[in-house]
Amino acid sequence: MRSPRAAGCAADQPGSEGHHENVRRRLERRLERRLGRRGCVGCPGALSADVPRSDRRHVDTLVGLASLLLIPALRSSLAPCGRRGKASPAKGPTREAVTRCRAPSRPTNFPLRLVSGAGDIKLTKDGNVLLHEMQIQHPTASLIAKVATAQDDITGDGTTSNVLIIGELLKQADRYISEGLHPRIIAEGFEAAKKKALDVLEEIKIKKEMKRDILLEVARTSLQTKVHAELAEVLIEAVVDSVLAITRPGYPIDLFMVEIMEMKHKSETDTKLIRGLVLDHGARHPEMKKRVEDAYILICNVSLEYEKTEVSSGFFYKTAQEKEKLVKAERKFIDDRVQKIIDLKEKVCAHSNKGFVVINQKGEEKFTFVEDCVNPRSVTLLVKGPNKHTLTQIKDAVRDGLRAIRNAIEDGCVVPGAGAVEVAIAEALMKYKHSIKGRARLGVQAFADALLIIPKVLAQNSGYDPQETLVKVQAEHLESEQPVGIDLNTGEPMVAADAGVWDNYCVKKQLLHSCTVIAANILLVDEIMRAGMSSLKG
Repeated sequence: MRSPRAAGCAADQPGSEGHHENVRRRLERRLERRLGRRGCVGCPGALSADVPRSDRRHVDTLVGLASLLLIPALRSSLAPCGRRGKASPAKGPTREAVTRCRAPSRPTNFPLRLVSGAGDIKLTKDGNVLLHEMQIQHPTASLIAKVATAQDDITGDGTTSNVLIIGELLKQADRYISEGLHPRIIAEGFEAAKKKALDVLEEIKIKKEMKRDILLEVARTSLQTKVHAELAEVLIEAVVDSVLAITRPGYPIDLFMVEIMEMKHKSETDTKLIRGLVLDHGARHPEMKKRVEDAYILICNVSLEYEKTEVSSGFFYKTAQEKEKLVKAERKFIDDRVQKIIDLKEKVCAHSNKGFVVINQKGEEKFTFVEDCVNPRSVTLLVKGPNKHTLTQIKDAVRDGLRAIRNAIEDGCVVPGAGAVEVAIAEALMKYKHSIKGRARLGVQAFADALLIIPKVLAQNSGYDPQETLVKVQAEHLESEQPVGIDLNTGEPMVAADAGVWDNYCVKKQLLHSCTVIAANILLVDEIMRAGMSSLKG
């Protein structure tokens, strides 16, 4: 028979549920002692009496991450606010946001399921949708999320990469800060590294005439990270052809001219491009024709129904004849409007057999297709799917694909994808750091190491060893002296340009700018204080 002491020791074995529970309890007690004794009112993670009870969730986040991952660096995350040379207390929630965003950064990923407070479920692979739907409470993590979503609003892509790079910049900076290096010096190194990285990006970009085959490769690179491969092949041609249809030389590309209409019908692979309009209403009367060819089309946005007056009014009459006269006068306005449409039809169709169609606001709950237009300036992407989740996911993917094609056409150039740009910039920074005097070169070193998080995550999420894959890619890059990325099907190095894997130039440029600025600002924050009503006011 085992003694109670022996049983307790068995429950505390590493990897067992009892062991993780014990670790969690010890960390909770340590947090309560430390934050209860030295917690400041401005710290979001403090457990003092002045802090609302709702802020305890940030402590739970730190404890949960530590008990799950057993992070040795948790001690630095528990330092009190306002101390130079210590890690920011925002690292716990920030680490969680970065971890959540690692998953969508690969073409072979699985969708994430988001459940709202009302029980609504959303399936997504889009980092922008993920950050919009997540309930982020911590101010630093919320700042990173807002910057990432702003990246999507400006360029249409790069949300996940933004979060990953900012998180890795802070992680690399934490190594040197813990050794006593001042954050200001690291920020100076980040700024010098950013300028060099932008110069390298200018050298790497490839100017091309944006023909259809190049745009198909750009769309494939974007869409395969959002939906599964079979559906991506269907959407690629539809997205490219829709942007080419609305493109006019000398005019900016207006993506609002591409209407995205959803229909809960059949399978998602039945999604197609309609070179015209698709309306979500049908005929007004069941005896109207269901199909009209070679017709004049009048599109109007006016009411053709008898309506009541907008103000409360009354009519007084003595006889039935007076009542009929008042009703006819009220309806005469609509009758005259309809008669004008009839006169127009007789004028344009008098000497031809062409049809005449009036498209107005209302109709049956059916779909009307206006197709085979000559040189259409507006097209419709008809998104089909069996359920709401599928339709929402496809619409998000289509929007990103449309903006990727527009960016490529407006930039007039592309850059190699599959992590090739980040590897090339990191190698250039490793050589460049020797020209930087003083300790600022450590900031350049941290910047170069942080950029390598992109190829590492690509390899890891595809099932390969990140360090081994990265070493192979770096060796191949030095030998070939051209941008080399990761083949996610084999885990071996590949020349991204030869494989047709392209990224947008403007996305990478915006990425380098925003990540550097936000990471430097977070590092230079001296103390987090809760804003509110002050006793000095008034």
